[in-house]
Amino acid sequence: MIGARRMGSRRGRNAPMAEINVTPFVDVMLVLLIIFMVTAPLLVAGVAVDLPDSKAGPLEPEEKPVEITLDAGGALFIDSEPVADAGFAAALARIAAAAPVGSGGPRIFLRADRSIDYGRVIGVMGEINRAGLRKLALVSTAGEGAPR
Repeated sequence: MIGARRMGSRRGRNAPMAEINVTPFVDVMLVLLIIFMVTAPLLVAGVAVDLPDSKAGPLEPEEKPVEITLDAGGALFIDSEPVADAGFAAALARIAAAAPVGSGGPRIFLRADRSIDYGRVIGVMGEINRAGLRKLALVSTAGEGAPR
């Protein structure tokens, strides 16, 4: 009788379970699917607008800015090319003449070493303004002591 009892059982006490219950996995997947279906339409930024057709071509990307640099020694550079102080005004005039009329000229990035005298930087900014170049930006890095 004892042997019959062992033969009749499907598995022994130490036999591994060969069945995997996938119901919790399917439940979690369905919940995630519903969450994504509800939130996806809300992720669209902006206002839905039906735009009219146009035959106009795409706008050209804005041109590369002109970089004017003052190094620690006070030397001037325009796009990495050294410029003498005497020829700086003429170089700015050439840049302004190449720009379309009324555009304010190309964007100018002014990079100055922190050890340069403030009056020297203001003098360079004055020359840029006198040449008719109005799109001037001062370049800096965000350091730890920068105000927030």
